[in-house]
Amino acid sequence: MTSENALFRSRGSIDSGKVSFIELFFDLIFVFAVTQLSHSFLEHFTWEGAIRLGLLTMAVWWVWIFTAWVMNWLNPETNRVRFMLIGLMLVGLIMSSSIPKAFEESGLYFAFAYVIFQVGRTAYTVWVLRKGSKELRINFIRILSWLTLSGVFWIGGGFAHEEMRLAFWCIALLIEYVAPSLGFWLPKAGRTPTTVWNVEGNHMAERCGLFIIIALGESILVTGATFAGLEWNPLTLVSFIAAFLGSVAMWWIYFHITAKVGHHFIAHSADPGRIARSAYTYTHLLLVAGIILSAVADELVLARPSGHIDWQTAAVILAGPMLYLLGNMFFLRIVAGVVSAPYVTGIVILAVLFPFSASLSALLLSGVATVTLIVVSLWGSRFTDRLCQTKPPLERQRTASV
Repeated sequence: MTSENALFRSRGSIDSGKVSFIELFFDLIFVFAVTQLSHSFLEHFTWEGAIRLGLLTMAVWWVWIFTAWVMNWLNPETNRVRFMLIGLMLVGLIMSSSIPKAFEESGLYFAFAYVIFQVGRTAYTVWVLRKGSKELRINFIRILSWLTLSGVFWIGGGFAHEEMRLAFWCIALLIEYVAPSLGFWLPKAGRTPTTVWNVEGNHMAERCGLFIIIALGESILVTGATFAGLEWNPLTLVSFIAAFLGSVAMWWIYFHITAKVGHHFIAHSADPGRIARSAYTYTHLLLVAGIILSAVADELVLARPSGHIDWQTAAVILAGPMLYLLGNMFFLRIVAGVVSAPYVTGIVILAVLFPFSASLSALLLSGVATVTLIVVSLWGSRFTDRLCQTKPPLERQRTASV
């Protein structure tokens, strides 16, 4: 194998979908980023803070998932790719550190770090692909063009004042989130069909699963740190147990149900790029957002488990599990073509609770949300194996195209 060919991940071998240690090391930056997101929302616990949290969460997820796509083609065991990831880690650390003040004095630092991360990584990939697949290289040139366009708005927002900054950054995210659904279309160059995105399905599934682990780990970290700093009594102990069980139920729902089905279908798909784009790239944002909100809710409940709560606290306690179930539901709909009754039922129960939530204590509302997640996890587990053993995915796709 030549040194140039060694830069590319092999396809079809037993180890081709294996996640490397340098990728796991790279992910540590995003443990910090997720922690920064939840803490910054707690410090700015307002509706405006919620909007900012949503925007920054979308940015953090987007920069990570685009890197996961790149690493699906590049070989992390080569030094040139490793050095790229290490460089991105430094930039990502600057980006993550600037999150709490991103709409204040650190906005320009966040914008420059984000743009350098996205544009620099993509430009490097284009250079690496100069002796690789021509179609894939053209695809990344298209991606580079879109990210350069959005980068103008990111940096423009960094220079702007707070209100205009939000507008600039919303435009930038809109450009980036619309681009994949358009196949990164460019005048004359056209768009990239999903068949060009010949992803290694096992690798993509494992990478996204590891990010969910990162988010859940941050949730447990926040819960444990908050509990350790409180005076221990029956109320805080029960709140701590409820938070822990909620995290366990989230883990069970994703890894025992959703990820298992997704891994099976993408590994046997005739067009894994389509599944990776829709199911992994987009829907997992809802999962991450739900986990971050649940971590914030756990800290709020631990701080004040008894007494009536305001609407904002109630909304966060219920919105986290709802977003999480919604993301799982959309994922199964895209991947397997089914609408999961357990997920729908859980979302409905949480939505019905909201009008009555202000009359409940934070602990009681959190407890009901946790029980709902546990019921969904147990109920959903009953059909997972059966779903993976039904009509083969390739046959499903041929049937759907008739």
